[in-house]
Amino acid sequence: MSAGPRLLVFGDSLSFHGPDGGYPADDPRLWPNIAAAALGGTADLVAGIGWTARDAWWALTGDPRVWADLHHADVVVFAVGSMDTLPSPLPTYLRTGLRYLRPARLRRVARRAYLAAQPRLAVALRGRPTVLPAKLTVHYLDTAVGALRVLRPDLPIAGILPSVHRAASYGYVHTARVGAAVAMADWARRAEVPMLDLASVAGPHVLSGQGNPDGMHWGWDGHAEVGKAMAELLAPLLER
Repeated sequence: MSAGPRLLVFGDSLSFHGPDGGYPADDPRLWPNIAAAALGGTADLVAGIGWTARDAWWALTGDPRVWADLHHADVVVFAVGSMDTLPSPLPTYLRTGLRYLRPARLRRVARRAYLAAQPRLAVALRGRPTVLPAKLTVHYLDTAVGALRVLRPDLPIAGILPSVHRAASYGYVHTARVGAAVAMADWARRAEVPMLDLASVAGPHVLSGQGNPDGMHWGWDGHAEVGKAMAELLAPLLER
């Protein structure tokens, strides 16, 4: 077992999706594991598809596995916020509730209708509303960081600024990302939380079409770039 630092990463699907779909959390090609390996340590990933800053807060407060991981973590990374900025012309609870529809035929029809409507409405409404407003993203990040600093005052914490996409499923619309990134960066300066700008690191990879065909997730080169950049961000924090 590695004697190096343990990273506890709260993430969305960008943390575990590769060029052709999702991968197990321990796959060495995923960026959290690349970052941990560069630091001589290991990564524990707590993530889900479509997770926002609110989901990270719910995991922090409601998952006993996370409570256990917090005892052993040397640094926490809140790698959430990208999905918050996506267009959500139909309510989030409608999307997440599709899985509960019965019978199966009704569920399939409803899902096809949702997927067909989403890009059209995203264009028509110019990317508004979003999955989570920027002020709520900041609220949940600030609340989570504040709670961790009460529990473990010396625990280093880092985060990310939202990634970019060229996804047909969202009508190629991403108008809220810039404003959300500004709000998150302003908060991070006040809270003294170093942030990795995913748009700068992974943006060229995504926008040039080198990533997943869905136009949102990354190929292995993108994971390698983000993992290297995250390790460089975290190294000074761990040295303290």
